[in-house]
Amino acid sequence: MGEVPEVVVRVAVPGDGEMFISLVLGLAEFEKLPPPDAAGRARLLEDAFGPRPRFAVLLAEAGGVAAGYAVFFETYSTFLARPKLYLEDLFVSPGYRGRGVGLALFRACAAETVARGCARMEWVVLDWNEPAIKFYERLGAEYESQWHIYGLGAEALSRLAGG
Repeated sequence: MGEVPEVVVRVAVPGDGEMFISLVLGLAEFEKLPPPDAAGRARLLEDAFGPRPRFAVLLAEAGGVAAGYAVFFETYSTFLARPKLYLEDLFVSPGYRGRGVGLALFRACAAETVARGCARMEWVVLDWNEPAIKFYERLGAEYESQWHIYGLGAEALSRLAGG
């Protein structure tokens, strides 16, 4: 496997758009999900780097090569009366797994959570992704078994909204 060069985590800038999209495509392949189409890719870039960003992107580079990324945004807890940081994606390219890239990204997200005064950091993980589950548990994460995730897709949203 060889020695991994120093991992640098930094905030993505508009010029990183192509690199960001390629990493998102890598995540889609890993999760066996359809990747965003051309219109979806354009929305991702607009929502990350446009005049009103909807989420933040951190890039991890090893020796100047993109090795992974994290996408996050704030949510809010009325019971804690503080914001929370929601980690939407944390992805490490296959050739860099097990070499400290994920840890560097996760630490950067934790530092961002603290810097923003957030009460917690939350995320979901696929039930079959055992390496990720073990990684998170080693870092002190706890499985929140009392919560069930629900969602409404486009058709149900339209129907509910009266459209």
